[in-house]
Amino acid sequence: MAHTHFEHHGSDHNKPHAHSGHEHRPYGWALLLTLSFAVVEAITGWWSGSLALLSDAGHMFTDSLSLLLAGAAAWLAKRPPSEQHSYGLARLEILAALVNSLFMLAIVAGIAYEAIDRYQHPLPVNGSVVMLVALIGLLINLGVGWLLTRGEDSLNRRAALIHVIGDALGSVAALTAGLVISLTGWLPIDPILSIVVALLILVSTLNLLRETIHVLMEGVPPNISLNTVGKRLAGLEGVMRVHDLHIWTLASGQVAISAHLNLRELAAWPRILNEAREVLNHDFGIGHVTLQPEVVERTSVTFHSHRHE
Repeated sequence: MAHTHFEHHGSDHNKPHAHSGHEHRPYGWALLLTLSFAVVEAITGWWSGSLALLSDAGHMFTDSLSLLLAGAAAWLAKRPPSEQHSYGLARLEILAALVNSLFMLAIVAGIAYEAIDRYQHPLPVNGSVVMLVALIGLLINLGVGWLLTRGEDSLNRRAALIHVIGDALGSVAALTAGLVISLTGWLPIDPILSIVVALLILVSTLNLLRETIHVLMEGVPPNISLNTVGKRLAGLEGVMRVHDLHIWTLASGQVAISAHLNLRELAAWPRILNEAREVLNHDFGIGHVTLQPEVVERTSVTFHSHRHE
């Protein structure tokens, strides 16, 4: 019976995750737009003397790297399972999200350092040029953001999107700074707005970083209760107890479970297995299921079926 279960379960694990065949294409177009405008923005920021514009250009350069990383991860994640990687390479998207989050933290630190220095030592800024370039940058960032929203939802895509949102905020800050400087000549607005943008980016990045680390640490997905799943399995007809229950995320949209089920009689296992798989998939969205039947087993953590106690 155990061998039958392994064969049935293994067929599911060997199925590649349902990624779109063109999942990586939005990243390619986004990369082209972002990198092209980053060059223009850097030159203009240097010529006009705007820290907000230079910061945004530096941000867009790192965004280009992050988009390249995200696109490569999305492309590799479509590769089917192999003998070396039985789940495929889908978790590369999680690693890309982690690297991009760390990139964002470095960007925030760099912007803050430059902003403090510029606040203490203000330099002349050509407000009109800053406004024009920042407006164009904002439009490009909105276009890139729209491209990324067309892709499949994942931590990898969200990490890339946070980069783009940060770019958009940077463009808004540069646009506002250019307007204030043109109207009032008040130069401190440039580094002040850069700090505000850096703080906004920091909050989003820390949230994403915490979620990414949770996945890498094989934590239980936040939308699933370990106790609820255990009690549902223990409530199946013929199941006495559930123990050694583990639930974790393989990659975005792929949740796995493993558990030991104590049974009244082993002959009921085929029916219990089918019912358990249906409940886990329909009620909790868990598609990778590994369940081991046992006649008697006790551990420190068990989920009891009130029906049989």
